[in-house]
Amino acid sequence: MPNPPKDIAAELKGATSLPVIVAPMFLVSNADLVLASCKEGLVGSIPAGASWTGAAFEQLLKDLNDGIDKLKAADPAAKVGPYAVNLTFKSMNKRLDADIDLCVKYKVPIVLASHEATQEQIDKIHAYGGLVLHDAATIEQANKAIAAGADGIIAIGAGAGGQAGTMNPFALVNGIREVFDGPIILAGCINTGQDILAAQAMGADMVVMGTRFIATEESNAETDYKNMIVGAQSSDIIYTSAISGAPGNFIRQSLEGCGYDVEQLKKEGAGAPRIPPPPGQESRAWKYAWSAGQGVGGIHDIPTAAELADRLKAEHAAAKAEFAVKLGIVPPPKPPAPGVFRSPKPPSP
Repeated sequence: MPNPPKDIAAELKGATSLPVIVAPMFLVSNADLVLASCKEGLVGSIPAGASWTGAAFEQLLKDLNDGIDKLKAADPAAKVGPYAVNLTFKSMNKRLDADIDLCVKYKVPIVLASHEATQEQIDKIHAYGGLVLHDAATIEQANKAIAAGADGIIAIGAGAGGQAGTMNPFALVNGIREVFDGPIILAGCINTGQDILAAQAMGADMVVMGTRFIATEESNAETDYKNMIVGAQSSDIIYTSAISGAPGNFIRQSLEGCGYDVEQLKKEGAGAPRIPPPPGQESRAWKYAWSAGQGVGGIHDIPTAAELADRLKAEHAAAKAEFAVKLGIVPPPKPPAPGVFRSPKPPSP
C-alpha cells in the first residue's frame, strides 16, 4: 500500500500554532476543553463514546462546528486549530457505523482511530476530506493501519496514560518511520515544550498530550482526580489489565481507594485478569479508577488551557533556541521574550 502524501504533515503543521493534539479522554474531555485547545492553535479532541447516545453525539458535533466558526469569526487573524473525534473501531461498538456517518455528515476534520479501522471505513472519512490518525502501540499495529490507508500514526509509547503500550518511544518511532513517510504523532509522558521538541528531534511530527491536560480548569475530571495528578509521582503509576481488561496505566492512590490490592496488581501487570466491579456498582474503570501516565511527576498545577498553551509555546521556543546553541547553530533562533518557560515546581517542604 503506498504511503500517504508527504504534505499531510505540513498540512497539520500549518493548521496549528504548536504541534499538539490534546488527547481524547473518556469522562475527562468535553466541548469546553476541545474549544479552549483549538482557540490556542492546538488540536482539541474528544471520544465519541463520551456522548452516551447517538443524538447526544450529533449535538456535540453541531456544538463543536458552531464553536469553531465563532472562534474564527471573533478573530479572523488567529490560528484556530482543528478538532478531532476518537472512534473505537471494534465489533462490540454497536454505534460505530452510525458514528462514522455522523462524522461524514458534519465533516469532522480529524478522526482518531482506535483498535483496527478497515480501508472501507477510512475511505468514508477520506471521501469528504477528513484525515485519519490511527493509534499504534506496536510496529505490527502501525503496519495494519498503514495498509488500511491511515494518514498518520499515533505512536503510543511506554508510560502513556490510558491503554498504553510497552515499547520504548525511540524504537517505536524509528520502527514506524522505516515503513511510513506520513506524520507520526508521539504519545506518552509529554508535559512541556521541551518534551515536544524532543519528540520532533527523534522523528515525530506532532505529539499527543493527555495527562497534562487532565489537570486543567476546563477538564471534566473531578477535582480530586486533578489534585491526585498534581500530587502523584511516576512511581505511583500502576500498569495493569485488571481494571478494564486491557493493559493500562492507573494512579495507585485511586486504585487503593477502590479497594484493589495494588501489590497484587503490580505482580500480575498486563497479565492480570479483569476484576469486575461489585454487583450493582458501575464499572470502576475510568470513573473511579483514575488513569494517568508516568509523566505525572512533572505536573504541579491546574492552569487554564490557555495558560498551559502559552507556557508550552514559550517553552518550545526557548528549547529551540537552547538546542541551537548546543548544536553550534549560528545565529541561533531568536529567543522568546522573558517569561515563565517551565512548569511550576512544587513548594519546598
